[in-house]
Amino acid sequence: MGSGRLYLAVAVGGFRRYATYRAATAAGVFTNTVFGVILVYTYLALWDEKPHLGGYDQAQAVTYVWLGQCLYATLAIQGGGAEKDLMGRIRTGEIAVDLYRPADLQLWWLAGDMGRALFQLLGRGVIPFGFGALFFPMALPTEPAAWPACLVALLLAMIVSFAIRYLAALSVFWLLDGMGVNQVLMITGIFFSGMVLPLNAFPGVFGDIVRVLPWAAQIQMPADVLMGETDPLAAFAFQAAWAVVLLAAGRLLQSAATRRVVVQGG
Repeated sequence: MGSGRLYLAVAVGGFRRYATYRAATAAGVFTNTVFGVILVYTYLALWDEKPHLGGYDQAQAVTYVWLGQCLYATLAIQGGGAEKDLMGRIRTGEIAVDLYRPADLQLWWLAGDMGRALFQLLGRGVIPFGFGALFFPMALPTEPAAWPACLVALLLAMIVSFAIRYLAALSVFWLLDGMGVNQVLMITGIFFSGMVLPLNAFPGVFGDIVRVLPWAAQIQMPADVLMGETDPLAAFAFQAAWAVVLLAAGRLLQSAATRRVVVQGG
């Protein structure tokens, strides 16, 4: 119970921290809304030429766009979540303080990132999604059970997203700088998550591959659950499996990194 309260407090702290940046949040809402409009008209033109691309009709394609804009900051698709701070603390040597805390390092950062993600979902994601639903035809579910299922998929997507970024952050123990890793995170996050184009639209063997990678758990699975394009239990199993694998890999890499720590910055 004590540990649970600790990590809950860390999550609340992460939520409050990002809630203080009101101007940045407002700018993010505006940016996501504008990019959403641009992508919607791009998708509509593409779907005019290729009807039912990826098994979606136009309304589903529009829904996919706005869900992606809703989750862009929530899942830190281009980075900028907990991994950014963690990389900085490893580079400067402040990670030594974290290792002395009577708390699990991975759970500490996971809790903080979940708080950040929740704020970004509510503060930056809901308004663009609502704007899309108001001004564009969207394939929103009519069955009430679809919304809770989508929320479960979103929760699992947050965990998978963190697990990917946590692994990347730990690499700084050996690389000593996170600039290159951040670039890789940005490119893979944008492309393999389906932020640019639904993964269902990727053809052939390449499409089969990208749809089983962990990034598919971030946008593609919640979108398909929301629109009834996949069995929710199958989607949850896919996301949960990747969450377990990646968190376990993070635990092993963390153990290897902290077995013998050379603190940077003195």
